[in-house]
Amino acid sequence: MASKHKTSSRTGNWRKWRGVLGFGLTGVATLISLGALFSILGYLIHQGIGAINWNFIVREPAAVGEAGGGIAPSLLGTLILVSISMVVGIPLGIGVGIYLSEIAGGTRFASVARIAINTFIGVPSIIMGIFVYFILVKPTNTFSAIAGGLALGIIMIPIIARTTEDVLRLVPKSIREAGLAIGAPKWRVTFDLVLPAARAGVITGGILAVARVAGETAPLILTALGNEYYPTSLFKPIDEITLRILKYARGPYDVWHQQAYGAALILVFGVALGSLLLRLSTRDHDALSR
Repeated sequence: MASKHKTSSRTGNWRKWRGVLGFGLTGVATLISLGALFSILGYLIHQGIGAINWNFIVREPAAVGEAGGGIAPSLLGTLILVSISMVVGIPLGIGVGIYLSEIAGGTRFASVARIAINTFIGVPSIIMGIFVYFILVKPTNTFSAIAGGLALGIIMIPIIARTTEDVLRLVPKSIREAGLAIGAPKWRVTFDLVLPAARAGVITGGILAVARVAGETAPLILTALGNEYYPTSLFKPIDEITLRILKYARGPYDVWHQQAYGAALILVFGVALGSLLLRLSTRDHDALSR
């Protein structure tokens, strides 16, 4: 009995220390990650805060080599491109996620589709730019906001589809069974019960997708191209904030370098603010629904 008690005590102590070690390692990893994040943010603030003022936000870029100027066309172009990408990517992504979760289930086609989605999530974004370049830009012989938004929307589709499927699978089966038990058709159960139950997760997936495409540059070089002026048509080249950052960062002028940091800082805070507002709206809606 004493030997068994001693062995049990040693096992308990080992489990305890193993748990402490696990928590310690995860804590260190978290601190390292947060440290890297805040270091990057601090560096951006230090380098770019001096460039940010009212004129920087509302004015067009200055002539080459001159001080001053702003990124207003880039901000407006970013808003337009992201809006187009949301129109393309969000409905299709959610639709694919619903199909894989609620309709296809465990079929062979669904398995192949999931492999394809996981593959496309990891594909370099410039591949999407090349695809849109050959199917839209080259045939029409013009770069445009439509082409840029389409490329970004295609990038969003697999991200939203994967997230939507995952969160829909977390909805308890009892909710589906309750809806079917009262005679509701499956599509009504999906859209009136299952999808609202997973609303917060679906919105989170949309936020992640928007944050991803808002920082893309490579596909826009081949589709939107960039522009020095305010956009006047969706069928003409359009500027975007990451394209402006790229141009200024590799330019020869110190004022361009500072403005590149300022534009990057605005992009980071813009994405963070948009994510925060969407999360707060989701939380308020869930609180009211309770």
